[in-house]
Amino acid sequence: MQNIDSMHFFCLKTFHHLFKKLLILLIMPLLTFSLVSLIVISQANAANSEEISEVRKSVVKIYTTINAPDYFRPWSMLTTSQTNGSGSIISDQRILTNAHVVANSSFIQVQKQGDSRKYNAKVLFVSHETDLAVLSVEAEDFFKDSKALEIGQLPNTLDAVRVYGFPMGGKTLSITKGVLSRVEHQSYAHAGGVFLAGQIDAAINPGNSGGPVITDGKIVGVVMQANYGETSENLGYFVPPSVINHVLEDIEDGQYDGFRELGFFTQGMESPALKKFYGIESDQTGVLVSFIFANSPATEVIKVGDVILAVNNYAVADDETINFRQDQRTSYKYAIDQFQLNQAVPITLKRDGKELKLEIPAGKDIREPSLVRAERYGELPEYYVYGGILFVPLNMNLIKRWGTNWGRKAPFEFLQQRYNWSTEKRKEGVVALMVFPSDVNLGYHNWKNWVIEEVNGKKIKDFAELTSILHNNKEENLVISDKDGYKIVLNHQQALESRDEISQRYRIPHYHSKDLFEK
Repeated sequence: MQNIDSMHFFCLKTFHHLFKKLLILLIMPLLTFSLVSLIVISQANAANSEEISEVRKSVVKIYTTINAPDYFRPWSMLTTSQTNGSGSIISDQRILTNAHVVANSSFIQVQKQGDSRKYNAKVLFVSHETDLAVLSVEAEDFFKDSKALEIGQLPNTLDAVRVYGFPMGGKTLSITKGVLSRVEHQSYAHAGGVFLAGQIDAAINPGNSGGPVITDGKIVGVVMQANYGETSENLGYFVPPSVINHVLEDIEDGQYDGFRELGFFTQGMESPALKKFYGIESDQTGVLVSFIFANSPATEVIKVGDVILAVNNYAVADDETINFRQDQRTSYKYAIDQFQLNQAVPITLKRDGKELKLEIPAGKDIREPSLVRAERYGELPEYYVYGGILFVPLNMNLIKRWGTNWGRKAPFEFLQQRYNWSTEKRKEGVVALMVFPSDVNLGYHNWKNWVIEEVNGKKIKDFAELTSILHNNKEENLVISDKDGYKIVLNHQQALESRDEISQRYRIPHYHSKDLFEK
């Protein structure tokens, strides 16, 4: 019995010894792996901390005083206001930010993180279509201890990014983290341009605008807008490197020319019947040219009915997209956007069953395709008061005076003109905006927001032609008509005699805008 107990004790002791060895063998790799992981994490954190420390020295807060004109009363200015934004220091002691941060500015100052002093700044270049602006600061000591940030490469989807800026709610620099969730063409809210944009889930608030999106210490985007819809959460958008680099390359010669606007419209060819009708094989893809603007560069090369198969070797799909990088598609406009104004754009098309390789020449691009002028910034509005009636050119500045919901609140006739295309005979819409009641315009006091077509039986091409007729009229009466035949008739002599009285009564400093006849 004692021998059995001794053997039992020996076995337990041996098992315990083997178990300790086995446990050590199992735990040591785990401890080693954990230690290595901690070292790697520690190194990564140190690298991130160093990156953040360097980048934060190059991110600035922008203070802008806004002094915008009132397009309802175009001789007046709206109430002066202040707004804040963000920016980043790039090469040649310049600051990169959003155009909308400095649009209609009368005074700009910039401030670095941790510095109590504000420095005066000015706009060097601005690209409203891409919502980008480049600023300068005369005081060289502003850039002391700051590193110029480089423009990096567009990250891949799901890659982590950091957003730097000075959003509302505080005075110090804010850094938020997110991932790149989508890349495709989007409408840029500031001026309505359509370009490639990155979508991120990092928190973006007012004041973040113009701040850099950073990966590996480089700028991979400029924050431009956020989606504050009821059904969306943490959706922010940034201007990607391809657009930033295009603008920076463009301004190297001292002026901004913009992106190519070739002057044609296309439609997709997802319909098998449509492809067959135009002689496109089932294994071919492309887009159908449906409309070409007169005097555009496209008129020299393209015809209505052509099928564009490729732009700069990017194959164009039937849904009007291209594969701009591996497994990612966007509008074929991306291929055109890679060219500067002075560069020809190579295309491959099919016409009458033949495949042709051609080039759309540089220059002569279409800038104002619609009868509604694009939004202007830093300019005083044009106007002319005749017989107590205020005449103005139809433009997006005027339409946006109806507020953020202008798409629903602005007059339907104004919005409709956005989809009427400019021609040589009619280049822009002209509006009788309002009537200042007086004896000369009795019967018309309630007329407003009236799109006019003719004066004395002559179709009006643009605002310049209208003002020339009003200014130099020799007829006894002036007959103004719209497209439906409704008319306003004014006696010319009475209109001239009432000019001063109307100006004084309604505090209009002059009956027409400054320099109107000096252009």
